[in-house]
Amino acid sequence: MIKILRYTEYLYLIVFFFSVYRVFTDWRIDKNSAYLFIFFAAVSIGMFFFRRNYRRKFEQRKRDNQ
Repeated sequence: MIKILRYTEYLYLIVFFFSVYRVFTDWRIDKNSAYLFIFFAAVSIGMFFFRRNYRRKFEQRKRDNQ
């Protein structure tokens, strides 16, 4: 279960980097889609830190109960 949580963290980082890439490539062509990818980047980086914090608390609670 813990390994799955760790992989989902990195999935959010992949989405973040892809979104930032799309913002830089689409900025001159279509600003509306660039704004959408800025939103995706902000949400995905926020979810990365949220999920990492949640996983660390879960691991700490598991260690404390053993």
